[in-house]
Amino acid sequence: MKRTVVIVFTVFAASAIVLAQGRGAPAPPQPLEAGASQAEVDKALVAAPANLKNGAMVIKWAADRQSYTVLRKANEGNRLVCYDRSGFNLQQAFSVECTQNGNLDRVKQNMTVEAKAADRGAAEAQFAELEKSGQRVKPEFGSVFYHLQGPDEARGRGHMTVAVPGATMASLGLPENGRGGGVWIMNAGTTTAHLMIPGE
Repeated sequence: MKRTVVIVFTVFAASAIVLAQGRGAPAPPQPLEAGASQAEVDKALVAAPANLKNGAMVIKWAADRQSYTVLRKANEGNRLVCYDRSGFNLQQAFSVECTQNGNLDRVKQNMTVEAKAADRGAAEAQFAELEKSGQRVKPEFGSVFYHLQGPDEARGRGHMTVAVPGATMASLGLPENGRGGGVWIMNAGTTTAHLMIPGE
C-alpha cells in the first residue's frame, strides 16, 4: 500500500508542473530580447510541454557553457527554461532540453564537463569524481527534465525524467531497477537519481 501511495504521489507531483498553468487561457509570450531570433526560440521550445511552452524562458548557452544569453523571458509563475544543445560535444545532432530554472547550475556543470571530455566514458568518469568529492551540483528534488534528441527533429525521441537526488528504494519505496515494469529509480543514492517512467 505504501509503495502504491508513493508512486501515485510522485507521478502526480511530476505532473503538477505540467498542469500548473493549464487553467484558463495562457498569457501571451514575452517579447524576444534584442538580438534573439524567433527560429532559435521555436527550436529550443520543441521539448516543452504544450501548456508551458508559451510562457517558458528560452536561453542560449555560450560556447564555453559557462554563461547564457536570455532569448526570451518567462511569464510570471512559469519556471520552465528551455535551450538548444544540438551538436554540442557528446550530444546528438538535434538535442533540445527544458527543465526548471533552479536546475541551471546543474545543467551548466553537465555542459562544462561534456565540453572538455574526449568521449562519454571520460565525461562519466569526471561526473563520478565530482560525485565522490561532493562537488556534484544537485538538481531540485521533484523537478522535471524534458528532452528531445536524435539525428534531426523529425527523428527525435522525446523523454522525460523526474529528478530525485539522493533517493533510494528505502527512502521512496520504489525499485532501483526497471525489471518490474513500473516506475523505478535510476542511479539511486546519487545526485543523478531520477525516476524512470515507462512510456516516457
